[in-house]
Amino acid sequence: MNRKEELEEENRKLRHLRLIVDITATQLQSGHLTIIESLQLMNATKAFALHLFPDKEETYNLIYQNRFKRILNEKLKAN
Repeated sequence: MNRKEELEEENRKLRHLRLIVDITATQLQSGHLTIIESLQLMNATKAFALHLFPDKEETYNLIYQNRFKRILNEKLKAN
């Protein structure tokens, strides 16, 4: 694979990850999930992200995991 193809593939994976993360965030914010379901969804999203980017767990935790935790904290405070 040449450099252009590698960049296109990376961008495709990033777009797919952003979509899944946005859907996850929307589901977490909806208030229709239990805490257990929310945690399961977060874990599934992380597994998907690490499938796409196996060496980026630290980056995932810094960006997305913290985002999801903030959403859950806000949800818990509202209840």
